Amino acid sequence: MAGEPNLCVQTELEGLKLLRRGKVRDLYEYGDKLLLVATDRISAFDVVLPTPIPYKGAVLTQLSRFWFDKFEDLVPNHLVCADAAGFPADLQRFRDVLDMRSMLAVKAEMFPVECVARGYLAGSGWKEYQERGTACGVRLPAGLKECDRLPEPIFTPATKADEGHDMNISFEQAAGIVGADSAAKLRDLTLGIYSRAAAYALERGIIIADVKFEFGVYDGKIILCDEVLTPDSSRFWPLAEYAPGKNPPSFDKQYVRDYLEEIKFDKRPPAPELPAAVVEGTRDKYLEAYRLLAGKPLA
Repeated sequence: MAGEPNLCVQTELEGLKLLRRGKVRDLYEYGDKLLLVATDRISAFDVVLPTPIPYKGAVLTQLSRFWFDKFEDLVPNHLVCADAAGFPADLQRFRDVLDMRSMLAVKAEMFPVECVARGYLAGSGWKEYQERGTACGVRLPAGLKECDRLPEPIFTPATKADEGHDMNISFEQAAGIVGADSAAKLRDLTLGIYSRAAAYALERGIIIADVKFEFGVYDGKIILCDEVLTPDSSRFWPLAEYAPGKNPPSFDKQYVRDYLEEIKFDKRPPAPELPAAVVEGTRDKYLEAYRLLAGKPLA
């Protein structure tokens, strides 16, 4: 791995139109394309923290790039270029910001639903199962434990939210939003990608418990967009520490969440600065996830 990257908390790319600043990504318009920049911002409990995590933006971008390449036989994607050295000449003045953490993408007409696949009973699915025996409205067998592997992966769409949590909806509700034919295609693509990715990751010591995808339409075809199978959009567990009945550690913000719970953070902004040990532990988890899945260190 090369030297420590430039930390990026927020971008200001003069001359480019900022379309949206999310919890992590800054999205710019670039002619007929989009420029997506993954910063090193981190959020927990839907609050953006003031302390960045080194390499985080690079991991999100380069891991997405890895998966886009891996699944291009299954579904086309929005990626034009994820190597800043290959960006147009007028973007080269931003190289110190864009290196490793940015991608140029086509402008797709996005579906207004999140496409979620769940292979294990965790998070909000586990909470609902305890109350009603269902996960996101899908009836499940009785007697399952927390974090149990489901008999088969389930598709649990959600509505997008700019702030706060997305809201789980039924397949029928999703069909009412995007149309029955599109909903069926999105379900099949989501479950197909998840199943292949989960099998691949398992061989490398990672369980992908659940994942969120975003799709759009470009040139009349459904394409895969945004980030794909990263620690921010998926729930990654170390296989060696997995046991049904308890929540294993994850390859993402666990150090951050644990610290905030320890100091009894009230989950409302402003959030506190993170101590160095929490930053370093979180950074190492993101880098480890990349190394295990991509088969090489981030370089």
